Amino acid sequence: MTYRFYNANAKGNFVNDCVIRAISLAECNSWDKTYEKLSDMAQRDGRLFDDVVFVDEYLDRNYQSIPHYAETIGELCDEYPIGTFLVTTYGHITTIKNGVLYDTFDCRDREILGVWKVR
Repeated sequence: MTYRFYNANAKGNFVNDCVIRAISLAECNSWDKTYEKLSDMAQRDGRLFDDVVFVDEYLDRNYQSIPHYAETIGELCDEYPIGTFLVTTYGHITTIKNGVLYDTFDCRDREILGVWKVR
């Protein structure tokens, strides 16, 4: 299992934008386009788009939640070496593509809350 540094932030900033970074990578869209889409949806719902309930509802509406045996993100990468997945942990969301974790930090040791298969 491999970790690769990835920061899609349009300005290269290191801010609390993991929801935008993860979803934009998984959906193959730009950071800006994803920001606008999520912001519009969250505003319509009267929520913030980094709210856990908003994120979980978005993922459940758009992707299939999958069963897994892994306890950590690193174990999940080994369990599913093919495909694109969005993975939630306490206070974070990240993307795995074909067994590679893409994020601004190595979170392979984080405990998984939920997993959704994007493709």
